[in-house]
Amino acid sequence: MPARRSKPKSRAKKPRRVADSLTVSVLQATLESTADGILVVDLDGKIVSHNRHFEEMWRLPAAFIAANNDAAGRRRLIQHVQDQLVNPQLFVDGIQERYAEPQSNSFDILTFKDGRILERYSIPLRLNGRSVGRVWSFRDVTARRRAECVQEAVYRISHTAHTADNLQELLHAIHAIVGELMTAKNFYVSLYDAEKDRLEFPYFVDEYDTARDIPPRKLRKGLTEYVLRTGQPLLATPEVYERLVAAGEAELIGAPSIDWLGVPLKVKDRTIGVVVTQTYSQGVRYGPSELDILTFVSSQMAMAIERKRVEDAWREQSEVLQRIVDNIPVMLVFLGDQGRIQWGNREWTRTLGYDIAEARERDIFAELYPDPAERQRLRDSIGAPVGQWTDFRTRTKRGAVLDTIWANAPLTGGGWLAIGMDVSDRRRAEERYRSFIAQSSEGVSRLEIDPPVPITLSEEEQIDRLYAGARIAECNDAMARMYGYNEARELMGTRLADLHNVTDPTNREQIRAFIRAGYRVADSETREHDREGRPRVFLNNVVGFVEEGHLVRVWGTQRDVTEQRHLEEQFRQSQKMEAVGQLAGGIAHDFNNLLTAILGNTQLLLRDLPPGDSKRGDVEEIRKASERAASLTRQLLAYSRRQMLQPEVLDLNVVVAEMDKMLRRLIGEHIALVTVLAPDLGRVRADPNQIEQVIVNLAVNARDAMPEGGKLTIETADVDLDEAFAQTHLGSVPGPYAMLAVTDSGVGMDASVRAHVFEPFFTTKEVGRGTGLGLATVYGIVKQSDGYISVYSEVGHGSSFKIYLPRIAQPADAPVSPQRSGPARGTETVLVVEDEPAVLTLSRRALEAQGYVVLAASDAAAALRVVERHGGTIHMLVTDVVMPGLSGRELADRLVAQRPGIRVLYMSGYPGDAVVQHGGLPQGSAFLQKPFSPDTLARKVRDVLDA
Repeated sequence: MPARRSKPKSRAKKPRRVADSLTVSVLQATLESTADGILVVDLDGKIVSHNRHFEEMWRLPAAFIAANNDAAGRRRLIQHVQDQLVNPQLFVDGIQERYAEPQSNSFDILTFKDGRILERYSIPLRLNGRSVGRVWSFRDVTARRRAECVQEAVYRISHTAHTADNLQELLHAIHAIVGELMTAKNFYVSLYDAEKDRLEFPYFVDEYDTARDIPPRKLRKGLTEYVLRTGQPLLATPEVYERLVAAGEAELIGAPSIDWLGVPLKVKDRTIGVVVTQTYSQGVRYGPSELDILTFVSSQMAMAIERKRVEDAWREQSEVLQRIVDNIPVMLVFLGDQGRIQWGNREWTRTLGYDIAEARERDIFAELYPDPAERQRLRDSIGAPVGQWTDFRTRTKRGAVLDTIWANAPLTGGGWLAIGMDVSDRRRAEERYRSFIAQSSEGVSRLEIDPPVPITLSEEEQIDRLYAGARIAECNDAMARMYGYNEARELMGTRLADLHNVTDPTNREQIRAFIRAGYRVADSETREHDREGRPRVFLNNVVGFVEEGHLVRVWGTQRDVTEQRHLEEQFRQSQKMEAVGQLAGGIAHDFNNLLTAILGNTQLLLRDLPPGDSKRGDVEEIRKASERAASLTRQLLAYSRRQMLQPEVLDLNVVVAEMDKMLRRLIGEHIALVTVLAPDLGRVRADPNQIEQVIVNLAVNARDAMPEGGKLTIETADVDLDEAFAQTHLGSVPGPYAMLAVTDSGVGMDASVRAHVFEPFFTTKEVGRGTGLGLATVYGIVKQSDGYISVYSEVGHGSSFKIYLPRIAQPADAPVSPQRSGPARGTETVLVVEDEPAVLTLSRRALEAQGYVVLAASDAAAALRVVERHGGTIHMLVTDVVMPGLSGRELADRLVAQRPGIRVLYMSGYPGDAVVQHGGLPQGSAFLQKPFSPDTLARKVRDVLDA
């Protein structure tokens, strides 16, 4: 059976007061839970109800709400609200308008001084169909409106990046946009230059640092560098700044601010700079919202700045390229797909004379290249490999024909870029240059190095590789002749190592200097050899060309200075010999004064000692020693070419023949003497005694070089020395000569010995075997006889001395028999002046012994006093040439002026030629060279008196 339903129980009805109370509670809870601020007022403006959000939005104290019932309280409340608004009048006007129209709705926006934004809504409050008040709703839309503004700012920054003309204009606009979002009176942008590692400040506005142009600076420890380094935004309040300074992370740069806000400008993961805004007033402070705003817009700022920087750089580059295209001295032409000219730069028009419009209107190649073959060659060259240059003869609009070169490159959009140059001047210059090079006496060459030498290698490795890979690729005929070739083509292809003495330290040092000087060197000498192996010396100027870190070629010029260096060496040797000769002559002069006294006094002693006296032996030893010393002195004078010569016309064959027996005794039986005398030998003028001395000295030298025996050959011949011989043998003069050669088969000499062989006191013999004056005497005699001497020697193959004496066209003089009679006596008065006391005493005794009246004086001043005191005739003056005070010449001039007719005899330790040349004696003066014997002095005095 179906269950019986029971009747439902009726619900108990709540009382009406309870229901109304519940409704009010629900409404009040709803009012408090809404996010808006709600205010309910009656028609008189009294507050009927409000929620907590309303109090918080308007920051109303509870006392202000409670005092709302009276007029004074309402005024205070209204004033409190107005003080917070940017436009308080707008707030008041809105209220008045609503009360004027109680049935209307309204909406407006209120902006607070602290940056908040509220939307205000107002609707009438109706009960039972009639208006009893108004409901005001306030919604905080600060975050939403700020986000909208920020988003709009991002869009505006992006738009400005496209419209701004340059970076400065963009940054100025960004500053204005940021200033609408937040307080940004002090604002700057710093960009990092990674290449120069520094900060640049393209935009800087500051109320304290008023400089408009902030110079770039190296990275320091400013806050800007801190943000750049960390890549993180920074709000540096005074407390944060102090912590950073204490940690050594920052330092003060510029005016101190209160709040400093910096955000990195990033493009992808790369920080390109920092945007900064800062405050100097306590009334303006920054917080997280400003940090968020600046951070949000920084990304778009960074992209906009980077874009503008790229655009500026591209614009600058484009302007530079345009200026280059307009002003480059190279013809540029765009060719279409069909090879027609579409565009040309100014240089093309200037060079060829055609306007680009003419080129577009018609095919002007027929005018530029009238020759069909040349025109076809041009068309064939279009599309040639990039960088391949082709020579053409191009006709201008004015009819001139130019030498041009062209290359082309394909363009990505189709067609070609043709590049051309007028090389007419270069061609003419090259022809002139090649003509000059061909006619130049200097060698010019180009060396190509294969493989190229890396310049990063050590110096020694570079030298070795240079020798291994350098070959002559081009040179002129002059250079080829320096190496013994006739034409340049014979030398081309030759390796540098085949010309240089690669082991010569001088050559390697020359190349080392070339490397150290940046692969160029001037006036550098190299030791090389020609095709016959003969040594040559070259003076080089060389420039190397380095490409991609490798030495690839060398250009250079060179001069053959072989003969010049040889002459310089001979000249240095001659100067050395001359200097030593002057020293030797000076020594001989001093010795002659001493030897005059010694020899003269020994002769006087021997006169006074009777035969058999035991003392005569001692005196004879003194005389012999003195004569040996005099002989050495004569050799020194011979070397210095200051001895007195008595030249005669000689036949060298006769001189050699007469010395044959003496020479054989001199050299010994273990040495064979061979004479090869030329028939009809020309005559020479020389002192026979000195020539004999030359032959003897050379024979002795040869004998000592052949201790085990050998052959000595004396040879004569007529020779003619030409200009070429004179140029390579310093001291020789072109002309006819009689040659006397003395050759031995002895041990020979090396180069070091040959360099010193004619120097006095130089000898290779052991101590006691030679004075070192033998060859020095030979040298001096030959030079004083206006001759020339040369030596050729090789170790182990003997030596050959060749003497060249000038030939003369005169018969030989008849020999004069020497007079052996004693000196004639005299009674005349003779004045003797000599500053060496021993010589003065000897001269006086020698002349008095021959009957002369002798007046003696030690110098010119004393001699003048003697003359003044002597009342009688003075027949002759015998005076030394070089004395303290007045010289012998000056004394003689005074006495001749006082006593006309007085005869003068000069004497000196220096030889006559030297005294005449350097002592100022008149030509033909009577002269007696020291040392002399008493008889020699007496004979010379008699000869002068009787002349």
